[in-house]
Amino acid sequence: MSGPHIHEDHTGAGASAGGAALALTNLAAERFRKVMEQEKLSADYGVRIAVLSGGCSGMSYSMSFENQARENDTIVERCGLKLFVDAESAPYLEGVTIDYVVGLHREGFKFINPKATRTCGCGESFGV
Repeated sequence: MSGPHIHEDHTGAGASAGGAALALTNLAAERFRKVMEQEKLSADYGVRIAVLSGGCSGMSYSMSFENQARENDTIVERCGLKLFVDAESAPYLEGVTIDYVVGLHREGFKFINPKATRTCGCGESFGV
């Protein structure tokens, strides 16, 4: 039985042994913290980032708040936040940067994935 693996980087960038690690911009981290505060979540909570089958381009991103790692999770620490990534999602999230954008037509988290060969208009679905 193997437990979670922890990768820590306080800058938001960084690299892991398997390649460029999941990154988080300061603006995205601030937004996650604000929502966690609004939801009255304790400091032991983090954000689960996953990739699921489905969506208009074949795969979609998923985010939820959790306070505990699951078996075989990697815990990535960015900007003072814990990000939980399951083993199946990890390869799809290598090199991905999560940002938070505010625009005239849309406000929300944006996944910048250099491996994506196609994306959809909503920005929450991709293909490789």
